[in-house]
Amino acid sequence: MARSVKKGVYIEEKLLNKILAVKNLKKREVIKTWSRRSTVIPEMVGLTLAVHNGKKFIPVFVTENMVGCKLGEFSQTRNYKGHTSRGKK
Repeated sequence: MARSVKKGVYIEEKLLNKILAVKNLKKREVIKTWSRRSTVIPEMVGLTLAVHNGKKFIPVFVTENMVGCKLGEFSQTRNYKGHTSRGKK
C-alpha cells in the first residue's frame, strides 16, 4: 500500500543527517545504511550509498532517475543462479 501524499516521503532521520553532513562538507565518501525502506530524495543525487542486503553492503550510485524509489530496490537480496539441467549429472 502506498504512503499518503499528505505525510510525504519516508526517510530515516539518521540517514538524512548523514546525507546533509556529507553535502555540506562536499566530501566524496560512501554512506553505509541499513534503511532499505527509505525513499530516494533529490538531495541524494550524486552520492554513493552502501545499502545492506542482509549479508553485505552493495554500493549504489544515486542518479536522477532513482528519485522517488526505495533504496531496497537497488540492492538485491537474492541471487538467482538459473535452473540446473538434469542431464549434466
